[in-house]
Amino acid sequence: MGMFDWREKSAAALDGGGVIGPDERLPWPQTAVMGVQHVIAMFGATVLAPILMGFNPNIAILMSGVGTLIFFFITGGKVPSYLGSSFAFIGVVIAASGYAGQGPNANIGVALGGIIACGVLYILIGAAVQAIGTGWIERFMPPVVTGAVVAVIGLNLAGIPIKNMAASNFDSWMQAVTFLSVAAVAVFTRGMVQRLLILVG
Repeated sequence: MGMFDWREKSAAALDGGGVIGPDERLPWPQTAVMGVQHVIAMFGATVLAPILMGFNPNIAILMSGVGTLIFFFITGGKVPSYLGSSFAFIGVVIAASGYAGQGPNANIGVALGGIIACGVLYILIGAAVQAIGTGWIERFMPPVVTGAVVAVIGLNLAGIPIKNMAASNFDSWMQAVTFLSVAAVAVFTRGMVQRLLILVG
């Protein structure tokens, strides 16, 4: 399968909690709307993560684009994915560098050294997966483990929006209404609307 050779799948498949596979796509109008939502969500995350770690967000955006293009080239466009900033590093970077949360990170070298080391480890893991498959990962890291890791990352970041809530009452109310709207769309809707919870909410 080459780039843009995905099989079209009806949006009705999402109504029952269906999944769109890597070799499939929704009809072009729905695909375009999902793409817009993805850009909005990923741009915010790509900018927010480096700010929280004291990195330059412009460099993060540039390298995100470069990394995404390299990824598309290597995979031949088979996996439509965007490579953004990783929130998994935020807690560790703040702890290792002693970042106070304002301005540039004075100990950025310590943080970047650790991130580069993680990148090398990822390459080694990728090579192992290519050679022997993913079975060993599923044995060492079953869903209960990976789910707990994601939960810890989320809980670690939960206090950040509360600390950074806008000072004015209007902005605080807008943040609360936005949060509740997105949550309501996620819980009470189904199908395509539920998948567009950021745009709809």
